[in-house]
Amino acid sequence: MALETFLSHVPVPPANIHAIPTEGMTPEQSAAAYETTLKQFYGSGTMTAERPLFDVTLLGIGDDGHTASLFPGQLALQETHKWAMAVIGVKAEPRITLTYPALDSSRDVAFLATGGGKRDMVARARSGDRTLPAAKVRPIGRLHWFTDRAAAPTGAM
Repeated sequence: MALETFLSHVPVPPANIHAIPTEGMTPEQSAAAYETTLKQFYGSGTMTAERPLFDVTLLGIGDDGHTASLFPGQLALQETHKWAMAVIGVKAEPRITLTYPALDSSRDVAFLATGGGKRDMVARARSGDRTLPAAKVRPIGRLHWFTDRAAAPTGAM
């Protein structure tokens, strides 16, 4: 979906696009394989602030304050070493998520939010409510919020 919607419209080298492998793997194997791919692309198993892993990271925010597949109350919220993790049991289908160390290793992080149902979560995340996973994203670069009028906190426009 990201390839069709975004990446096919910009000059991104194919070697810079890294889909999460899922065919014939458990979620844990998929997360480990994706982390290995990212480390190989990065050229190191340790990230540094001087050289972010990502130039741009696009994120959304759920009506419960989750982002990526970092949901309230999950162990992945405390992960400080792994770059990717399996998330099982939160939704009907297993998911793979980037962890905060990987998400935060970004020159720019942009949250996209639409609809009045997101207004409260956007306001709380933007104000720094650390009970929300989305509010804990702290990139080494810049953090941007893009909302439609309905999702914009009162007085934010």
